[in-house]
Amino acid sequence: MKKLSILLAAAILTLTAAGCGNNGNNNGNSGSEATNKPAESANATTEATEAPKKDVTIKVFQFKVEIADALNRMAEEYEKETGVKVQVETHGGGEDYNALLKAEIASGSEPEIFNSEGYAALEAYYDRATDLSGEAWAKDVIPAAAGPAQVDGKLLGMPMNIEGYGIFYNKDLFEKAGITTLPKTLTELEAAAKKLQDAGITPFSTTNEWWSIGHHTINVGLAEQPDPIAFINGTKDGSANFKDNDVFKKWINYVDVVFKYSQKDKLTTDYATQVANFASGKAAMIQQGNWIQGDVDKVAKLNVGLLPIPIDDSGNAHIYTGPANFWIVNSKSKNAEEAKKFLAWMVTSDTGKTYLTKEFKFIPALTSIKPTADEIGQMGVAVSEQAATAGGWHWGRYPDGVPQGWGAAMQEYQGGSIDKDQLLDKLEKAIQEIVEK
Repeated sequence: MKKLSILLAAAILTLTAAGCGNNGNNNGNSGSEATNKPAESANATTEATEAPKKDVTIKVFQFKVEIADALNRMAEEYEKETGVKVQVETHGGGEDYNALLKAEIASGSEPEIFNSEGYAALEAYYDRATDLSGEAWAKDVIPAAAGPAQVDGKLLGMPMNIEGYGIFYNKDLFEKAGITTLPKTLTELEAAAKKLQDAGITPFSTTNEWWSIGHHTINVGLAEQPDPIAFINGTKDGSANFKDNDVFKKWINYVDVVFKYSQKDKLTTDYATQVANFASGKAAMIQQGNWIQGDVDKVAKLNVGLLPIPIDDSGNAHIYTGPANFWIVNSKSKNAEEAKKFLAWMVTSDTGKTYLTKEFKFIPALTSIKPTADEIGQMGVAVSEQAATAGGWHWGRYPDGVPQGWGAAMQEYQGGSIDKDQLLDKLEKAIQEIVEK
């Protein structure tokens, strides 16, 4: 299978404006014990016998529940090879990972490894984040993917992967509805949605999860600004706002199309159900990212494509890419060195790399890992193909609490309890309540 080197190079080009990762593009069960049979290791040098047990336990407190089962299996493999136990605790989906992490640390239970989005979200952990710049793998990190965790020339985290989102669509359902030309504008997207509806097919599977409609959907309006960073800074100092912004006036029309043509029970649909509805063919489109590949594959092998998100009829639509999150090594832990060894093993050993690509379905953030299309799946390939023209991720430029406020406002709008102007006012208010002017 042809390697994706060219596609990943495209990802390198587009990530220069990317923000940080998502705090909830995930679903599944949490827990520290593996329940599935360990995947077969690809490391030919691994001994048949297990390594002697060591009196060392590395606790990993992580948010990405799509990989929870596979991460637990990988932890078992690491213990077999090294004798070091890795205890994984996963919190994501509808849970507020950042709040739970703060509570975990406040309780005195310090994980050796935890996740952070970078940028503003990382500031609270500057006193704990170990400088990883000197690690052997650091030289292979895609520069822009490292950006959100670079502070004063130091790399304070290992980028988890590269991800992208847009509108994934079911090619077979599009064909069934007679859609022969892919929509490139908002008018064409609504026409396609109506055609699907007329054919008895639910156009969009959406969710009421705060992080999805508070992170990803609002990021579309941020990323489409002529100068996203200038606009974001303006919303912080009061020189710019959402209600008077031309891009957000267009953006709300896209939101209306998705909400209008989504399933009837969208106000009570969680992320897991949203993905399951799409995977089972109950809906033709879903605004999500390549992180759903594994969960979709558990249900069916769909024939999918990826549409950029249009907010108007200019034809200038994009997907959005960025480093999903970062693995932070806790310098307060006595086992920080062991934690660094585990991360190094994850991205350099054959076993670790196989899990990252084949099991996690990750687009690697390191140039030294070159997956095949079969390993990362259709969705990963589709994201890679559009990466060169993608927009970035910017919600992480706001401090924790702002995206949660956005999500609450979007939930109200989705439910019809506030109008467009009230929504845009509340998006601004969510910033004012957190950011000191």
